[in-house]
Amino acid sequence: MTDHHPAALPDGYELVPLTVADHRDVLELDTTTFPSPVEVDELVDLPFPLTWERALGVVREHADDDAAPVDGARPVRRELVAMHASYPFSRFPVPGSTAPVAGLTWVGVHPGHRRRGILSAMIDTHLARCRERGEPVSALFAAEAAIYGRFGYGKAADDVRLTVPRGAALRDVPGAERHTVRIERADRARHGALVADLHARAGADPTGQGAGVNRPGWAARETPELDAMFWDDAKVWRKDREPTRIAIVELDGEPRGYARFHRKLSWDVTGPRGPVSAGEVVALDAAAARALWGVLTDLDLTHEVTPFMLPVDDAVTSLLVDPRSASPRLADNLWVRVVDVAAALAARRYPADVDVVLHVTDARLPLNAGHWRLRATAFGEATVERTEDAADLSLDVRELGAAYLGGTSLAALGAAGLVTAHSAGALARASAAFGWPVAPVCSWVF
Repeated sequence: MTDHHPAALPDGYELVPLTVADHRDVLELDTTTFPSPVEVDELVDLPFPLTWERALGVVREHADDDAAPVDGARPVRRELVAMHASYPFSRFPVPGSTAPVAGLTWVGVHPGHRRRGILSAMIDTHLARCRERGEPVSALFAAEAAIYGRFGYGKAADDVRLTVPRGAALRDVPGAERHTVRIERADRARHGALVADLHARAGADPTGQGAGVNRPGWAARETPELDAMFWDDAKVWRKDREPTRIAIVELDGEPRGYARFHRKLSWDVTGPRGPVSAGEVVALDAAAARALWGVLTDLDLTHEVTPFMLPVDDAVTSLLVDPRSASPRLADNLWVRVVDVAAALAARRYPADVDVVLHVTDARLPLNAGHWRLRATAFGEATVERTEDAADLSLDVRELGAAYLGGTSLAALGAAGLVTAHSAGALARASAAFGWPVAPVCSWVF
């Protein structure tokens, strides 16, 4: 095991719980850490996504030079200089199952307090709290991709970004023509339950074939705060776009898919032009997907559709007759950190039989380091235990996180020199077992 001592805050800094009383200070820090043109006064009354009992701040106390002295001494000012929080995903989809996952978020250090070890101390605190709460995995969206690898997070999922021209030719799907569509102003009271139901069903059976194969990473907005933030339609976020619309495709009156979108109208000498900015585009089967995309690519006064994030194997990537016309490009989606090797590996399922000994290194969590034997039958429950047996594969916890959701191949990591095989065929067998038939993705940014 690697001897690692959690990073400590520098002298003069203290880690403290944050509460609703810190709301404005949190917004001030966030808009300073992540430069924003929006004033805090415009944000303070809008829905706020954090679960306060999972938010921690770093404060520094110092003399307030702007205040008048009292008895010859300057009053002490308490300044929030850094923070992090996490979302409680109690049923986060992993291959073939769910697991408790901490969604790390709102990580920021004031630019005047960087390069002092504050981020390292916060991440170590987060990982320790994950273990205490029994959350074997942490996941995040990385504002900067170069940061989190050094803390053991691996890039576990990608999404595809498209710019689909209006009128793009789509392949036919039997039954698509039987669907009807209604387009309405998106409203949480009216559409919240419908969206939650369709989103959950699409993630549980993304093939639409009843195959029992889920989509890893397809997280639900589990807390009331997250759900309220998702439906917030404040003009400050929309800027010059219309209020959010929702297109719902139905078959015999039953909702089978939805897309949330904004349009923007502009005119030039050739006539009207307008981009359609889509958020989630969700369908329960191929026919519903074809019907939904047929609607999005044929809206009047528009010229293109730009969905925000789609699975790399989304139906539309195969339905487009000319996929190049959509200018596909990959972006990193979820990053995963294995916090408890045994619990994390036992939580997921494997599409092939596997019996492999993994030598795992982990510079930040020594309890993860060592030899672990993973045994599982195809799609059955797995067992994981420490062993003194010789390792079949060696890898760092970062690569284990990258492969965890089934979207990154262990064989590809081995080809890059990041996974080492010690026995013939072990890498190919383990790569097949760690894969998954459906690409992982989270359909919204947390």
